[in-house]
Amino acid sequence: MKGFSDTPKGAAPTAHHRRPSSFKWRYLVLLATAGYFLYCWLSSQPLFAHPLPKHTGPYAVGVVDIEAPVSPPRIVEPSIRFKGKTETPFDLETVLFSVYYPTSYEIARHCHHKRHTWVTKPLSLRAQGYAKAAHISNSITDAIFTGAIDLLVGSITIPAAVDVPLSDDNSKHRVIVFSHGTVASRNDYSHYAGELAARGYVVVVLEHRDGSGPGSIIKRDGQKDKKRLLFDVTEVETLDKKTPTEEQFHKAQLAFRQAEIEEAVRVMKMINAGQGSEVLAQNSFREGAALADWKGRINTDGMVVAGHSYGATGALQALKDGPNEARPFVGAIILDPGKSSGPLNKDINVPVLVVHSNSWSSKSSVFYGRPHFDTVKEIVEENNKRGNPSWFMTSLGTSHPSVTDAPLLEPYILSFTTGATIDVYQGLRQYVHVAEDFLAYLADGKTKDRGLLSEKAEFPQYDEGTGLGMWKPGQGDNQQAREEEGEWWDWRSYWQIHVSPVGNKS
Repeated sequence: MKGFSDTPKGAAPTAHHRRPSSFKWRYLVLLATAGYFLYCWLSSQPLFAHPLPKHTGPYAVGVVDIEAPVSPPRIVEPSIRFKGKTETPFDLETVLFSVYYPTSYEIARHCHHKRHTWVTKPLSLRAQGYAKAAHISNSITDAIFTGAIDLLVGSITIPAAVDVPLSDDNSKHRVIVFSHGTVASRNDYSHYAGELAARGYVVVVLEHRDGSGPGSIIKRDGQKDKKRLLFDVTEVETLDKKTPTEEQFHKAQLAFRQAEIEEAVRVMKMINAGQGSEVLAQNSFREGAALADWKGRINTDGMVVAGHSYGATGALQALKDGPNEARPFVGAIILDPGKSSGPLNKDINVPVLVVHSNSWSSKSSVFYGRPHFDTVKEIVEENNKRGNPSWFMTSLGTSHPSVTDAPLLEPYILSFTTGATIDVYQGLRQYVHVAEDFLAYLADGKTKDRGLLSEKAEFPQYDEGTGLGMWKPGQGDNQQAREEEGEWWDWRSYWQIHVSPVGNKS
């Protein structure tokens, strides 16, 4: 029997009986939001960002932060000072870097140290730097930026075991010194560095205090902590109170970066020489308890320099007049060399791997009167002519931040804002693959069976019509596997090679 309604026929429902469908959806959204917040709180997950993935590879990954004093402290560029002040922006007192290194999974499992947070404390310092970069820094915006950083990524940690022993497999691990880009910090490249460490390399990621980073605290025993915020050419002047040119300013920054690179090399040589205990005693972070056991176990005579964006420009700069004792680099990995960070050094005497993101190659930029792409290509070609096997290639589907941690933390936002089309994990994996092959080449000089490094250059210029996953000559040569497994089978289909020592097909 059909039930009767309490509402008279033809009458409009009263407020008591009305249940609009929008009410149900609002309730469900509210319930889902509350559940998500509760889950994040119970599992200590960040509210909106993805946690950084675990590293992959035959090794677990360890990390220590080292801030070592420079003895004696020095002013790298004395002709420039902050406007209206006697303080010089390019005074070098300490060098700060994170060391990612291979360790055993057993040791990593028993590590009881708290993981490093992805955003170093205080959060307000980085927030102020970001606000300065956006030209909106004041007490209100700085507070808003601080709150946003805390909410988005404040609880993110780096999945590396802190201050654990180096792997005891008797390998002599090659050292890579990495330089970060503008408005970035050492932690922004933690996953790339960690993936290389998981493959047996020791990766030293610098924190530059040249005004390009959002913010850093300079800690020196016996001295008051000094805050170094991001600054640009408009905030400095020469001794005769004139504003330096952009090129003068970049020259000073790059000189400072080179000095920091040399100091990091010096500290790593101390560790390899058995002075790890001394490094620990001087380290303001008080990490490095096992450094004394690193004696003779890392390769500091044949280091590799690497960098991204402004850091790539700095890495090229560090190759000038080398290899030498201060900069013993036998190769370089150059990722998206800067388009507005001063001229690119051409004085290179070692093999170089230059990788452009898709966005870096596809967007034409005038660089000192000619296309930036052509300038980079010529540098690599000339290095090959000098007998230094070198490569220049584009990673398809990637964008400028693809090698950083940012896409891993915010994949949807970064894809939307940067135009990257590759899966963020796959994109970073490709950068690691090609670096691994290049580092192996530096060890034995062989390109055969080294993936992309064994390929000939099929793309003298960037080809806009050859998109991600499209099959073209030079992007994989196993036709049967492609037909059976699909066009994504061969990882070389993610690349275009512009210059290769293997040569071009006729």
